Amino acid sequence: MAFTREKSTGTPRLALIAIALAGLLVLITGVFLAVAYREGPKGVAGGVLGSAIGGPFHLVDHNGKPFTEADLKGKWHLIFFGFTHCADTCPTTLSELSVALDQLGTGRDAVRIVFISVDPERDTPDVLKSYVSSFGAIIALTGTADEVKQAAKAYRVYYAKHPLAGGDYDMDHSAVIYVMDPEGHFATTLSPAAPAADLAARLKKLLS
Repeated sequence: MAFTREKSTGTPRLALIAIALAGLLVLITGVFLAVAYREGPKGVAGGVLGSAIGGPFHLVDHNGKPFTEADLKGKWHLIFFGFTHCADTCPTTLSELSVALDQLGTGRDAVRIVFISVDPERDTPDVLKSYVSSFGAIIALTGTADEVKQAAKAYRVYYAKHPLAGGDYDMDHSAVIYVMDPEGHFATTLSPAAPAADLAARLKKLLS
């Protein structure tokens, strides 16, 4: 799991505390990842750790239609939290995931990418629809501030608004790809820094 912050001009005390907490979150999720790989090619789904990530949420997709945890059933889902104003991590991750899915061949239809915005103030359904159109078939989700907070809590995701000079802001957020199995259970995580070929190789093991 990685933690990403957009470029800024200062690091306030509260931001340092937030980063420390995010570091703890990274460590915990890192343990989940290590155990998932030891548990076998299908990850930890069905085990104790399989229930540690994920849970109820109520959001809307980029077409304005309701989307909940129930919609994760039936296919493998790759869930990534980010925001459209993200300068590097988010677009790079979505691009690599899209390429990885194209490398799955006949398994492509068994996997969907879900991008959940941590910036509901700016990321409306229309904004998300335009944004994900550059990456292929991706489901983008948003909601009210409280709805996004609930989804992030379910997936142990850290995020916070980071004010910038002039009144604008960036979003600090943890970066990890959560893999949910066709039953809607957490299976494992993937690194957003991994190249498409490595992501595709891991996904092929999960699908086998």
